[in-house]
Amino acid sequence: MLHIIWSIIVGFIVGAIASAIMHTHFGFIGTTILGIVGSVVGGLIARLFSRPAEGEAFHPAGFIMSIIGAIVVVFILSRFA
Repeated sequence: MLHIIWSIIVGFIVGAIASAIMHTHFGFIGTTILGIVGSVVGGLIARLFSRPAEGEAFHPAGFIMSIIGAIVVVFILSRFA
């Protein structure tokens, strides 16, 4: 349960930073979803360049790649909207 709450909190922070950089406004739920999806996309981008250590479930790219992933998501959404 704590993992879900932590994902929501970090997702909101990542989404808020990406929204501020890209000058968009999605509201609380949209910003949180943007951050969570951005974290997943950032992890996938990080896996293209290096693999995580054996036995680790997540890539240690962390907060910066999550923000970059969220920026990529906002950029892609702006092209289709």
